[in-house]
Amino acid sequence: MKLTVLGKSPSWQDVDGACSGYLVEHAGFRLLLDCGNGVFAKLRRFAAYADVDAVVISHLHADHFLDLVPFSYALTCGPRSQRARGPALHAPPGARDCFRRVVGAWGGERLIEDAFELREYDPGERLQAGPLGVRFQPVPHFVATNAVEIRPAEGPRLTFGADCAPSDELCAFARDTGLLLIEATLPEPERDGPRGHMTPAEAGAQGRRAGARRLVITHLTDELDADHARAEAAREFGGPVEVAHEGAVYEL
Repeated sequence: MKLTVLGKSPSWQDVDGACSGYLVEHAGFRLLLDCGNGVFAKLRRFAAYADVDAVVISHLHADHFLDLVPFSYALTCGPRSQRARGPALHAPPGARDCFRRVVGAWGGERLIEDAFELREYDPGERLQAGPLGVRFQPVPHFVATNAVEIRPAEGPRLTFGADCAPSDELCAFARDTGLLLIEATLPEPERDGPRGHMTPAEAGAQGRRAGARRLVITHLTDELDADHARAEAAREFGGPVEVAHEGAVYEL
């Protein structure tokens, strides 16, 4: 299984960057994990958009789904799309209404659901996407959000923490995972109100508690020092930590 980082920015894009988006490939199957703003153009560097077999969305914040809009236009109008049916789009409950509100602001509200085969998943269910098993774990964020596990029939699994505050549930869900891709958005914890993100040190501590074999921190801005973030995470993780960057490839 191969993971390619298409975008790793938080809700505001890095210079020439993209928000959350990761291409997972295994046995000829291509799965796009999140599709935030800027991701569609980055995807085209690594795969033809018409060759994507499935899309999984972790939660309904714009920086994790907004580029479904250009993706939908390409699937509907682009010369490279010859498929009778679009790829499967697995999105959280409420996605259909959310997507209709977004695209209905300027045009046909069914743009996304007509381009994709939209399925609203139950976070308690397990999905089969080609050769990949997918399951979910709700995690604490500002809207309903799910960590995502992607597992081939054989070999190590990938766990994506999505956006979340430190979470016992995430640590249990990611137990002994082959690679934990975890957010490290904040230079310091939120001071007021409910929490929804982590610092690099907190991300490292979560990785240690989960017993992750490999830790990659993501969802952090280029305005922060990546080396400092890596060091903070590694101190708590107790081992080497990698910082996601666009175009990075991880083999599992």
